[in-house]
Amino acid sequence: MRNLTIDAERLWGNLMETAAIGATPKGGICRLTLTDLDRMVRDWFRAQAEALGCTVTVDDMGVMFASRPGQRADVPPIAMGSHLDTQPTGGKFDGALGVLAALEALQTLHAAGYETFAPIEVVNWTNEEGARFAPACVASGVFAGVYERDWAAARQDRSGTAFGAALEAIGYRGAERCGAHPLSAFFELHIEQGPLLEAEGREIGIVTGVQGVRWFEATLTGQDAHTGATPMHLRKNALLGAAHLIERVEGIARAHAPLAVATVGSMEVRPNSPNVVPGEVFLTVDLRHPDMAVLDTMEGELTAAISEACAPLGLAVASAKIWDQPPVHFDEACVAAVRQAAATSGLSAREIVSGASHDAAYVSRVAPTAMIFVPCRDGISHNEAEYSSKEQCAAGAQVLLQAVLDYDRQLADRYAAGKGG
Repeated sequence: MRNLTIDAERLWGNLMETAAIGATPKGGICRLTLTDLDRMVRDWFRAQAEALGCTVTVDDMGVMFASRPGQRADVPPIAMGSHLDTQPTGGKFDGALGVLAALEALQTLHAAGYETFAPIEVVNWTNEEGARFAPACVASGVFAGVYERDWAAARQDRSGTAFGAALEAIGYRGAERCGAHPLSAFFELHIEQGPLLEAEGREIGIVTGVQGVRWFEATLTGQDAHTGATPMHLRKNALLGAAHLIERVEGIARAHAPLAVATVGSMEVRPNSPNVVPGEVFLTVDLRHPDMAVLDTMEGELTAAISEACAPLGLAVASAKIWDQPPVHFDEACVAAVRQAAATSGLSAREIVSGASHDAAYVSRVAPTAMIFVPCRDGISHNEAEYSSKEQCAAGAQVLLQAVLDYDRQLADRYAAGKGG
């Protein structure tokens, strides 16, 4: 039986209100992590949570926890959440839906005076996107013990600003050590960022895991030269080497179809002048596959491709792997709670593996975790045209609330039987 019903209008209003913070002319959001705009949306979130009587704490990676008390203060909280930072040309729903739907769940509990067994929290993770500070999901990575805090704080954006300095500048470095915040479980709602749910007419994705991800950075160095005075056979054109490499990256993914994907998503050409042969190119490579062995093969093929694209042109190469996230399988009990919540809510659903990475992937290393997907129009995300309807967002929020309440009951039963903790 459904316990409580979320307020679809309130959720949609919060989504649209926060979308104005960093709004772009094309209807999206540019709200890069640890900028003044990020500070503004964090301040908004804190005010909304405190208005519900929640206690808001912040750790030393800027991760925010808005906690609503339960019957047992000694039981670690059940958390919901996602992130409020965006891509440079991001949409209104990626990340924000997960935080604001979790906030809506708290608002619903508060309005009903509903007392849970465990405390319930909303989490806003820092720098999920990795658009300003690579790699992605860096705060949840520190939380899970994958990265050292000092290493993460030293990460620099392309202007040379360090993560730690940017965090201090917006006033969101907290006192708690990142990772010292125990959780009983974590549930993350997100738009699918792909086309499957929409294509099949399903309302909910029951996410069973996340495919593996590896990110690489490479700098190809040749020689700056005059475009008119340097013969073709004497050039060391770094951009030409990058073009060959990009084609090879595409081929690597197609060779491991249909599950493999590979992308060169960022590139900087230097000196970037119309009449200078490019002497240096910086680029990133993103490889993904749900099978670790295939990812290993793809990485080996990338290493060979870099050499084969650059050596004939006389280019030097410096490359590094900056992110390595193995494939993730979510907790069976949490996944079952999502499955039951979708059925209880009367929503059509299918199981799905996430093609995109999320903070939940790292959190799953230290707490039972699951995710919920809702469709997004045409599968478009990381794009200002990203869109999910009011009804789709509400459906996801309803399943999120129901799954947390079901898990809370199970947790109470385990503690009553002496199996908790």
